Parts: sequence; structure tokens; C-alpha cells
Amino acid sequence: MNPYYIVITLSCVIILSHLFNIVSKKTNVPSVILLILLGIGIKYGMEYFEYKDENIIGGTLEILGIVGLIMIVLEAAIDLELSREKWPIIWKSFLVSLISLVGCSFLISLIINHFFHEDPFISLVYAIPLAVVSSAIVIPSVGRLLEEKKEFMIYESTFSDILGIMFFSFLTQNAEAGSIDVVIYSVIGNIFITVVVAFVVSYGLVMLFQRIESKVKLFLLIAILVLLYALGKQLHLSSLVIILVFGVLINNCQLFFFGKLKRWINHKAVENTLEDLHLVTRESAFVIRTFFFVVFGTTINLKALMNLEILGVSLLIVASFFVVRFVVLKVFLWGKSIQPELFINPRGLITILLFFSIPVELSSNLFNSDIILIVILVTSVIMTWGLIKYGKKHGQEEKFKLHLDVEGYDRPLPYFVERMSDDSHVKDTPKERAPEEESEAEESPEEKGDK
Repeated sequence: MNPYYIVITLSCVIILSHLFNIVSKKTNVPSVILLILLGIGIKYGMEYFEYKDENIIGGTLEILGIVGLIMIVLEAAIDLELSREKWPIIWKSFLVSLISLVGCSFLISLIINHFFHEDPFISLVYAIPLAVVSSAIVIPSVGRLLEEKKEFMIYESTFSDILGIMFFSFLTQNAEAGSIDVVIYSVIGNIFITVVVAFVVSYGLVMLFQRIESKVKLFLLIAILVLLYALGKQLHLSSLVIILVFGVLINNCQLFFFGKLKRWINHKAVENTLEDLHLVTRESAFVIRTFFFVVFGTTINLKALMNLEILGVSLLIVASFFVVRFVVLKVFLWGKSIQPELFINPRGLITILLFFSIPVELSSNLFNSDIILIVILVTSVIMTWGLIKYGKKHGQEEKFKLHLDVEGYDRPLPYFVERMSDDSHVKDTPKERAPEEESEAEESPEEKGDK
């Protein structure tokens, strides 16, 4: 192909992705759906011009997925602030993701075993990718929710990614284990080693990069993190934990560098690095996520939707997601609204990556891979509906809370309009009183009497 055509196509995809973000903010339709539809359109364009190269598309999708996963988790981690007030959200989101993952995995494995008559162990291997909530779709889609709900969804989807990868790795690596004791020792040892390595590496990177004075260092940091992730995967470690721990640690240095460790940290240098890292990860994650879902769209076979048997099994699997999610959210969010959290339950990047990572010896000739595509599309559409139906409501609630939070409720209406359009929402202090109030305060009792 003409290289200029490729450059033009890539540039147009980035421009359209920005436009999709604008449309998403206006309509609450996740930009991911629009990117997948764009990919489907590109697929038919390739077929029209008789261009096919499935090997290149498959390899590109896997590489984009790996790098995109790292950047998305890092982007979410450096936004997570640890504090005593946030602890309830953290532990609830962790338990929700853990119980949902385990519950969905075993329920889906039963469905696969029943309809495809596959071995129970292989059924579970194929069930785990379908049980993982996609942070790649959730994180960019929940920006307009209430802050508490948004943080809950970011924590839950990130934990789901990490736990899903760990569960899948433990299962596939111990497929030939002779006893359950071997599996348990392997799991505990893997978790312990991964956590220790994650903290050692994170402390080392923070102390190293605060001393690098060069302005060109952020992609060096990202390259090191990608390298550590890849090496960890080769050593069968849950290396996504390294990315998460580093992001949380650098964003909460005041908690992790305590006692004598305070002498080793330059808070100003770390803050500058963190500020730049926010920009780079946000932009990089946007670009990678864009191309991943566009390329994924080119792999979708719409004819699979016409197979009623496969469609029925897929919808049954999706129904199991929401049954488990409804029960778990009702238990852990007792007395609170579970909308739109109930509907934000998409499958995506991790599902595809894990599906491609199933070892050959555990692969199934009975399972129909079109189920993966249908499940991703259906869960994304349901999430879109939930955000459209309840997203505006929660956005109005947030504005109302900010409205009530403003001091000086006796101000005229134009004052509130100006305050509601201001992003800072900084509360007034006595020094910020309106000029009319200051002049009235300075008037003497005699002048007031004359008035």
C-alpha cells in the first residue's frame, strides 16, 4: 500500500477519535462503541479494495492491547489518592471485583460445559476472560458520574483486570499440577514475590527519576515499566501489580516515604514528574486505546449475530454477569443506589488479550470464538444505555450538590449562575465579599439612619 495512504488513514482515525470524545460527552454514548463501529467500517472498506492480511491485524491487536493495558492502568493508578476517607471505597471495590470475577467465572464455565460439552477445566479457562470487567472501556466512560461512583468504578475495573490476569495465569501455569497443595503454594509464592518486587522497583524508580535533570525522561520511565511488565510475564509473575503499585506510590509519596525515608525524597521534583506523567499517560493511553478498538472492530464478523444458537448462548452469559453483579452490589452497597454501576459491566481489552493467550494445549475446538465478540458488543451497548439513562441524572445531582455547597446562599441569581459555570468551586472567604457588602459594612450607623 502507498505509505501516504496509511499516514492519511492513521491521522484521520486520531481526528475522528477526538470528535467521538466530544460526541460522548454530549450524549453519554461511550467513544469505544464509536471506535468499534469505525473499525467495522474500515473492515468493509478493506474488503471493497480486496486488501486482507489477518496475521498483521492479529499481531497488531495483541501488541496494542499489551501496551494499552499498561498505559491505562498507569493512568488510573496515578489518579488514585489513598486516604482514610477513601478506604471504604477501596476495600468494597476490591471485594466486589473479586467475588464478581470468581462467581462469573464458575457460572460461565458451567454454561460452556453444558452447551459445548467441553472439559470442565478448559471451560473455566475460557470463562475467565469473559468474567473480567474492562478498565479500558470503564475508565474513559465514567468521567461524568458523581466523584464517589467514578472512583468506585475505576478501582473496581482496575482490580478486576489485575485479579483476572492473576487468576488466568495461575490456572494455565498449574494445569499439570499434581495436587491442589502445589497450586496453593504456587499462588501464594507468586503473589508474595510479585508484591515484593513491585515495591522494591517502585521505590527505586521514584528515587532514581527525581534525580534525573534531563527534560526528556518520561518515555524512558514508560519504557522501563513496559520492560518490567514484559519480563515479569516471562517469569510468570503478575506484573500488572508492578504498574499499579508504582502509580499509586508516586501519587502518594507522603504515605510511603515516612520516617527516615523522608530524607530520600524530593517532593517538588516528584510533583513535577507526576504532573508531566499525567499528561504523557493520558495522551498515550488515548492514542493506543483508539487504535486498539479500531483494529478490534476490523475483526468483527457481523454474520455471527445471525447464528441464533451462538447468540442465545452469548446472551445467557451476559445475563449471568448482571445477575452476579446485582447480588454483589446489593450486598456491598446496601442502602445506596446501584445505578448506573449495575449497567457498567463491559468486556473488552483484557477479554481479548486473555483469549489470545490461551495455551495451545488448553485450546478448544468446540467453543465458538464469536461469543467473545457478541459479549463485548452487548455489554458495551447495555453500558451505553445505562449511562444515557442515568448519567445525566447523576450529573444534575452533582451540580445541585455544588450549588448547595456554595457559601453566601443569599446572593442574587446571577451570582449562582457564574459560580455554577466556574470549575474551581472555591468557597468564598470573608475577604471575597462583594463590593456592595463591603461598602455597607463600612457605613456608620448615622449614614444608615439617613438612608
